[in-house]
Parts: sequence; structure tokens; C-alpha cells
Amino acid sequence: MEEKHIHKTELKKACINCGAELRYKPATTSITCDYCGHQEEISIATSTFEELELYPYLDKMGDQKNSEEIAILHCKNCGANQHVEENYKSLHCVYCSMPLILEDFATEEWILPGAVLPFQIDKEKAFQVFKNWVRGLWWAPNKLKKASLDPQFTKGLYLPYWTFDAQLSATYLGQRGEYYYETQTYKDNQGNRKTRQVKKTRWHPASGKVSGFVDDTLIEASAQRAGRIPSKIARWDLQKLKPFNSSFLAGFVTEKYTIPLKKGHISSKETAKDIATSWAMTDIGGDTQRVTTIDMNLTEETFKHILLPVYVSAYRYNGKEYNFFVNGETGALSGKRPYSFWKIFFAIFAALLLVGVIVLLTQYGQNVGS
Repeated sequence: MEEKHIHKTELKKACINCGAELRYKPATTSITCDYCGHQEEISIATSTFEELELYPYLDKMGDQKNSEEIAILHCKNCGANQHVEENYKSLHCVYCSMPLILEDFATEEWILPGAVLPFQIDKEKAFQVFKNWVRGLWWAPNKLKKASLDPQFTKGLYLPYWTFDAQLSATYLGQRGEYYYETQTYKDNQGNRKTRQVKKTRWHPASGKVSGFVDDTLIEASAQRAGRIPSKIARWDLQKLKPFNSSFLAGFVTEKYTIPLKKGHISSKETAKDIATSWAMTDIGGDTQRVTTIDMNLTEETFKHILLPVYVSAYRYNGKEYNFFVNGETGALSGKRPYSFWKIFFAIFAALLLVGVIVLLTQYGQNVGS
């Protein structure tokens, strides 16, 4: 079955003065009218965001807290399915920038986000980061440099993630390694006898129990159309999370999760096992460690559905799509870039031509000298 990727554009909020759209202003707690300057404060809950008990949701396959009817726009180019409100005159795909055409209506259920990390940099700053990066690229096609001058290709997108908390306890069996050195005699290339110290390891059996709290294991909740978000930019300060308020989404596109809660939980358990193994190795001590078996138990498990900010720029070159990502909090950039065949060809040709000229001049100088 083909996987649906839904991008939900937040409901437009009208300015009470002029009726224009209010948009979230990055790095603030307000939504602003771009036309008359009117601002409204976002009401932020004083209590912390809610951690949901995991197993009641898993038992009911992720029993949803909210269901809403959404209009799906299907991208004919890359296959992504996105949601916009009917009053949009036109819209382009977040991932490939192709125009979207109204295709179908569907009812989608989702677990309401528990928290959101609001954009900390605005679109203009993200666009400038991308533009500066393109300027520094060697062998980049001229069309890419021209495309980087058009800000319409840079869009703000909230990505869905799962986070999991749990009390972890584990028993382990392993070995503690302690280094020691032996003197070894050998002959060098001249046949002289010499000695050297060789490091060896003496292993001792080890076992024990470790426990602790695993906080905010971050698991991707959407299989991206353009591949995984590069690890270089997939780092956010989760201490900046705010209790969910839809006003933070105003003016941005929101992608609905496509990786189910159950599958995200399986991934989080794999991460928890890596954490338990790391704790066990620390507990074993010594100079080096081996963990042969580990029996892990998780209790008091909770989860959150959270939204994290990223800017996406899409570019098409020689029939291939390229995506560039800017972290909406830190401004870190990553992406795959195209290379211009002709720029590389002419650079190599010029280098060979220069070498040929140098050789000819050297030969001519030698002939004259003789």
C-alpha cells in the first residue's frame, strides 16, 4: 500500500483590524499582520505539556484524541499528499515546488501534538543561509545559483516526531578488560635486535544491574519523501518545547506523521537498549569492556507527539530533485547538491591546456639553451 504523506496548512487567522492573515512571528510568542502591523499574543499554558501513557494508546492502536476532515492535494511529480484550506488560490509542493491541484477529500485521524518547538529564525534568515551556501559551492550549475535568488522555493515546515520516556532497568553479563604490557624482541630492517612494549588485554567476568530514567528519546514520525532529514541538522534543543498551541503553526505547513506510534515505540526500545548497553559498559569499568547479554525492562512508559521546525528548499536539475534543509531553530544547513558537467569539463580542459603550454615552453627553453 502506498504511504501517504500529508502536509496540513494551519487554519488562517484573520486580523481584527484589516482582515488580512495573521502569521506566527519566529522567535516570539505572537502572531502578526504583515499589512497593518497588528499583533496578538499567543496564550501559552502555564502547566507543562502532557506526557501520555503509552500502553492505553498502543492497546487501541493509537486511539486518537482528535479527528478532522482535511482536503488532500496530491503532488503529481513526487507523490506527496498535502493539506491546504480551500481559500488558497494556489500552492506549490513543499518537497519539489511543483504546482498542486485539488484532488480529493478524506478524513484523517491523528494524535494531537503535545508540544511544539516554534521557529526561532524567520524565512528571510533561512533563505539567506541557503543563498550564502550556494554562493560557496564549486562547480554548481548556474541555474541553481539563479534559483537560490528566489525565496519562493524556501518554505517553513513543522516535522512530526515521537518522544518516549521510561524508567529503565537492566541486568547484564560481560567482561572487564585490563591492559598490561609485555616486552617483545624483534629485528629491524638492518638486522639489529630491538625491544618494544606490546599492549595486551586480560579479561575478567563481570555482571551487574543498571537503572535510570530515559528522557525524550526522539524518534522520526514521518518517512520523508526526499529521504531522512540529514543528521547534521536534525538536532533541536527540546528544552525550548512549548505546550501545543495552533497559533504557532500559523503561516507554516505541518506534516502529519506517517510512522505509526507502535512502530515508533519499537524504534525507541532499540535506542533504549543501546543506552542500557552504554550504562552497563560504564558500570563494568576497567580499560575496555564487553557486554555479551543484556536483559532490559522498561516501566512507566510515556510518549509525546511533537512538532519540530525546518525550512525546505527544493530544486530540480537534469530531471533529478534536490532538497536542502535549514534547521528552523539553529540555522544549520544540509542537503545534496548537483554538479555542472560542463563546468567540470572546461576546468579539466583548461588545466590540461595549461600543463601542455608549460611543457611546450619548457621544451622550447631547453632547445634554445642547447
